[in-house]
Amino acid sequence: MRAPVTPPPLERGDRVAIVAPASNSALEFPHVYERGLGRLETVFDLEPVEFPTVSKGRKYLYDHPEERAQDVMDAFEDPEIRGVVTVIGGNDQVRILEHLEPDVLREHPTRFYGYSDNAHLASYLWNLGIVSFAGPSVMTELAMDSQMFELTVEYVERAFFDDSLGELRPAEAFTDEPGDWADPDALEQPRETEPNPGWTWTGGDGPVEGRIWGGCLEILDQLFLADRFAPPDDDLEGTILAFETSEEIPDPAWVAGVLRALGERGLLERFAGVLVGRPPARSHLEDRPPEWRKAYRDRQREVISSVVAEYNPDAPVVLDVDFGHTYPTIPIPIGGRVEIDPGTETVAFD
Repeated sequence: MRAPVTPPPLERGDRVAIVAPASNSALEFPHVYERGLGRLETVFDLEPVEFPTVSKGRKYLYDHPEERAQDVMDAFEDPEIRGVVTVIGGNDQVRILEHLEPDVLREHPTRFYGYSDNAHLASYLWNLGIVSFAGPSVMTELAMDSQMFELTVEYVERAFFDDSLGELRPAEAFTDEPGDWADPDALEQPRETEPNPGWTWTGGDGPVEGRIWGGCLEILDQLFLADRFAPPDDDLEGTILAFETSEEIPDPAWVAGVLRALGERGLLERFAGVLVGRPPARSHLEDRPPEWRKAYRDRQREVISSVVAEYNPDAPVVLDVDFGHTYPTIPIPIGGRVEIDPGTETVAFD
């Protein structure tokens, strides 16, 4: 693995590629997509440049993984493009990785932004020594209803324009309420929020630092099962594992099973520390009541803390950090360096 490189930050007025390497909902919900593009222009003063995959539907993209890969390579290689922003996530990006040409990406490092299924690409870039960012995506954080969360704007600006995210701080309130994209009028209504109780700290009590690797746990599971593009185990020695779960709301027993498998593989003990994003507890399919959501989050915290403690008791674990599939969202750098200090209860990026 080459020494990691953080691609140069953007400047206001720069052109950024819009690509669909995972899935694409822009054709189904154009009012949401256009709002996200508009925010790139009005909030961040960037010029979005739509690449060919943005005009393709879900089935076409599924049937043509090579075109999704080509869009990413073309965007990286284009000298007028300073950043690459994904439309949305998905669940099959593992199929495009074999079509990527590593030399093209390695020779043209560009800031890449995308979460969820885009954890496949983030890990691929991690293997090449290129730092990327877990978010934002056009149709999620950027298209957030009546207005974006202030915390999201603050940290997305840092991810776009600064050399480092600096120190993180917890959001004052959060939401996991899914947006009603079928009703354009619903975009004018803010989502229901609830007070944020803050981060939960478990595990070791000593400060640690290292490079971040990770992403959505349902996607990391695919990487290890496919066993072609996950980092070699030795390359993860001393790193910080960052993971979160999606609106699929996986059973905490499944989460425990994945982590336990990483422990039995001898991998969980290699991480110096663990950052865990707050899990969503409701989705478009089912709106759970508040007491169910609280119990679900409590149970997930419990199983994560328990399994990590079994295999790596010295690793500090920080849960309910504001990255992943709840909002507001902080786009953490995959491959960037972070320090976790349980004594001061701080998380800070170099």
